[in-house]
Amino acid sequence: MPFEYDPRRAVRALSRGDAVMARLIREIGPFALELRDEMTPFQALLRAIVYQQLSGAAAGTIHRRLCGLYPGRRGPGPRQLLSTPDDTLRAAGLSRGKVASARDLAEKTLARVVPTRERLRAMDDDAIVERLIQVRGIGRWTVEMLLIFNLGRPDVFPVDDLGVRRGYAHAHGTVDLPSPADLRTEGERWRPHRSVASWYLWRASERPPLA
Repeated sequence: MPFEYDPRRAVRALSRGDAVMARLIREIGPFALELRDEMTPFQALLRAIVYQQLSGAAAGTIHRRLCGLYPGRRGPGPRQLLSTPDDTLRAAGLSRGKVASARDLAEKTLARVVPTRERLRAMDDDAIVERLIQVRGIGRWTVEMLLIFNLGRPDVFPVDDLGVRRGYAHAHGTVDLPSPADLRTEGERWRPHRSVASWYLWRASERPPLA
């Protein structure tokens, strides 16, 4: 599934509309977000649950162990996960809370609370958030990551994300992080390309301040 927008057009619009963002884009270079579009919504949300509150390396190890329980697959489907004993999931590295969240995700996928990929494509962002936060352990931020990295939505702005907030501070030469409310206001200038702006702010959070 491709992006639901033209990344090159978005980058050009951001460069024209904001001098700081234009400089950030020059410094960082081409937009290089890679979609995880091979994942089903269940697989993407299960991965997100595994990664919560862990470093990328630790979470990646646990996720590989989990997927390794199901040879020949990219990971379990909802029925396969529900048939796996808790002790087996715990041995792969999942906490008790994440086991409970994963099982709730599987149950709600089978109950069609979690829409299929085709259904998600027809829903707007707010409707997707409202539907998916019904799953234990899934909050707005997790759904926003799905919208950006799996569905390729153009105008998602995760203002609670620490990396986005740090990136904004770095790009503007300050150590003070903007509040989510202030960042939401500042981000209005980047509509309707805030997913691309977010990607550049994530990259900025990894660099020294530009100003």
